[in-house]
Amino acid sequence: MTERVEWDALPAEFRSAVEARTGPVIASASVTSGFNCTLALDVRTRNSGRLFLKGVRLSDDAGMAGLLCEERVNSVVGGIGATVRYRVEAAGWLALAFIHIDGRHVDYSPGTGDLGAVTRTMQRMQHLRTPAAPVPQLSDRFAGHLRPGEADMLHGTHLLHTDTNPHNILISNHDGHAYLVDWAMPALGPAWVDAAYTATWLMAFGQTPEDALAWLSDIPSWQLADRASVETFVKVTCRHWTARMGEKDAAGSNAEFRHLLDTPRPRAIRRT
Repeated sequence: MTERVEWDALPAEFRSAVEARTGPVIASASVTSGFNCTLALDVRTRNSGRLFLKGVRLSDDAGMAGLLCEERVNSVVGGIGATVRYRVEAAGWLALAFIHIDGRHVDYSPGTGDLGAVTRTMQRMQHLRTPAAPVPQLSDRFAGHLRPGEADMLHGTHLLHTDTNPHNILISNHDGHAYLVDWAMPALGPAWVDAAYTATWLMAFGQTPEDALAWLSDIPSWQLADRASVETFVKVTCRHWTARMGEKDAAGSNAEFRHLLDTPRPRAIRRT
């Protein structure tokens, strides 16, 4: 279980630095979902309203890398992800204060009414600007599992989230929009990749492969996806999970990814 630090357990110097930006914190509650941060608080403040405070110790190299990634891409994911309002670094901690999204985690199960909102967000993501700050290629995370030429097949210029598990998609109680949060592992790659990941999550939560692929067919970039690139994505992902989890434990996930190849491809079309 990921360590969580409550507001009152934080160093007084850090709490003062936060309140210098937000005004006094009048209530706080720990958010238990998520794995890449130590500080995850829903805070109510006197001057800035409700915020999501996400932070890590400066000594946490992996946590720092993820939080800095979120900061670097935040300027281009407005309206799709939560907006950073404040940055606070003090007493050995770094935190980002995001505008709070009042919502619930997406429901991926059969019969869900959330997929329309998810589709609209995925479609909007096709038009995200590439951040000015460096973002790794998707193929970089598969180092050691790539065969000659496969990195080129996964190359792209579209900003990807790469982790569309249901804890990272919030359905707003206000407008019903789907917001994709926790941009700690962004990458550049083909525009269809996040939608493909989402289709596998639909299968993982009980949707049939046919229904998941029917949903995926509404994503324009998937309709234009190059077959060879999709095959490479599936093969490399399966190798990665097999190496990480073992063949037996990776079997279910790998089967879901292989179902992506069941989509009919009537013609050879350009890579996107």
